[in-house]
Amino acid sequence: MLNVVITGGAGFIGQKLAQELLRRGSLIGPSGKPETIHRITLFDTVEANGPQDERIVTMAGDIGDHGEVLRLIGHNTHSVFHLAAIVSAGAEADFEGGYRVNLDGTKHVLEACRAITTHTPRIVFASSVAVYGGDALPKTVTDETAQRPTTSYGVQKLTGELLINDYSRKGFVDGRAIRLPTIMVRPGKPNKAASTWASSIIREPLSGVDVICPVRPDSPMACLSPRRTVDAFIRAHDLPGESFGKDRTLLLSGIRVTAGEMATAVERNSQFRSMGGNRRIGAIHWQPDAAIQRIVDGWPGETRSARAAAMGFTTDASIDEIVQGFIADDLDNQIKSLQSH
Repeated sequence: MLNVVITGGAGFIGQKLAQELLRRGSLIGPSGKPETIHRITLFDTVEANGPQDERIVTMAGDIGDHGEVLRLIGHNTHSVFHLAAIVSAGAEADFEGGYRVNLDGTKHVLEACRAITTHTPRIVFASSVAVYGGDALPKTVTDETAQRPTTSYGVQKLTGELLINDYSRKGFVDGRAIRLPTIMVRPGKPNKAASTWASSIIREPLSGVDVICPVRPDSPMACLSPRRTVDAFIRAHDLPGESFGKDRTLLLSGIRVTAGEMATAVERNSQFRSMGGNRRIGAIHWQPDAAIQRIVDGWPGETRSARAAAMGFTTDASIDEIVQGFIADDLDNQIKSLQSH
């Protein structure tokens, strides 16, 4: 019987991951075989709102507080999905807060796992393509591309990857890190991530709301859908550690889509909306923000990992697949949320 912890469990991906784990009902355990999930603890700065299931426990706390993390992760913890973070633009604006959560918080999680003596816990760390950067960054990042982060967030994520490698090398944890491109489309409201516009210019227009895009239409983004992301987290967890070799970090492939192509995909797929058939499509107003544009310009426009493909990880076929997935999975609730306010 497995006990699972998801940090950042009140967030969008944390909630999606919990729902999928509940549906599947099992993960690979310390035995190396599938074991039934007994409990999933969702930890975040606020109480997670669901999923409603007797296997779900919610905890609110501070990942930057070592004592709280020790209370969260104990000898009965078998697996940790570490998603908690202050996102890119937020970490850039709040230097101390970014390091406290993104670096100290990761170290606290690893130290709590190291204190477990009954078994070696598995940990999956959510990293980011923000570990790349610089003027010489290629249009397509591959497994061979050097990591030269140009933001505090990128530095913090790269450091977390190195810690995962080292703690795994020492046998303290069975860790793996997945380097995520931009995950879209996220429901809800915009957050402080520099990439939040990539969801906003699809989510808001399809909900009948106007939106401001802070980057140029020709700005590319390496994109991955929530469905593929959740599958990747679970696959990364369940693969044996030796399949990663000495490098426990894996780049995920993300398709190249420009902001202008995202806007076009909204128009092209708007007929698939299942609610509010007579709702207008919200307008996109192009108003580049120099600070956001500078951050986005330092990121890859596409990621392509032959290593991930060989290990069975898949990506989306097109921006249309991503938009249609959002319409099918999340648009109805997005519109209901807007109507309730």
